[in-house]
Amino acid sequence: MRIATWNVNSVVARTPRLLDWLGVAEPDVLCLQELKCSDAAFPHDEVGELGYQAATYCAGRWNGVAILSRVGLADVTRGLVGEPDFVDEGALFGAPQRRAIGATCGGVRVWSLYVPNGRAPDHPHFDYKLEWLAAVQRTVAAELTDEPFALLGDFNVAPTDEDVYDIADFAESTHVTEPERRALADLRSSGLAEVMPRALKGDRPYTYWDYRQLAFPKNNGMRIDLVYGNEAFTAAVRDAYVDRNARKDSTTGPPSDHAPVVVDLAFGE
Repeated sequence: MRIATWNVNSVVARTPRLLDWLGVAEPDVLCLQELKCSDAAFPHDEVGELGYQAATYCAGRWNGVAILSRVGLADVTRGLVGEPDFVDEGALFGAPQRRAIGATCGGVRVWSLYVPNGRAPDHPHFDYKLEWLAAVQRTVAAELTDEPFALLGDFNVAPTDEDVYDIADFAESTHVTEPERRALADLRSSGLAEVMPRALKGDRPYTYWDYRQLAFPKNNGMRIDLVYGNEAFTAAVRDAYVDRNARKDSTTGPPSDHAPVVVDLAFGE
């Protein structure tokens, strides 16, 4: 089974790239984040022609998550246990923000997560981020069994200093603070372990590169798209990698600023 996660940064803008990638990579399950569209605007027909069912949770120009599956799609859950709300001043779309969706696909319980950015350590959105991550923890506690279980998505947290190209550039920033990393540690203490992708270029398998200042050609990236699984999931992992090719310019249009993380699993061996 091949399971992947990808922040597409607008599925409408990225539909040709998404369809092309599905045809090349052929994941059995794909978790998507930052759809930036309504449920009605999601390309259900197009992905359906490739054999995928789609469960979506989105409401407009911000946020939005989905799970695509060609191995079944059951027990769909939208939102986390006790998920907090956050409404920006002047926001066009109110709470709750659409950031989490779960489903059972081919016997594996997967969650597609788009963790809030946090904006700045002294911003209310940072408190919301920590509260949201606590809701992820509650959801894991409510759902975790001995069956394969995984959280996949854009966590907006770099687990270690080595997961950003230069930690000195993040001294006053989110994504690398002790409270955010403690939230990841809480997930590990709940019975989950991180699936670490192998590096294809450089020392670290970065998953995000800013569009500015030639960040991608320079490999000035961050590893913030993560996969956490229970023992039944991680024991089945045979390979994990970041598909950098999906971050490159191509004839199918401009890329997302994130690359997919792909996990290959073999159950029952």
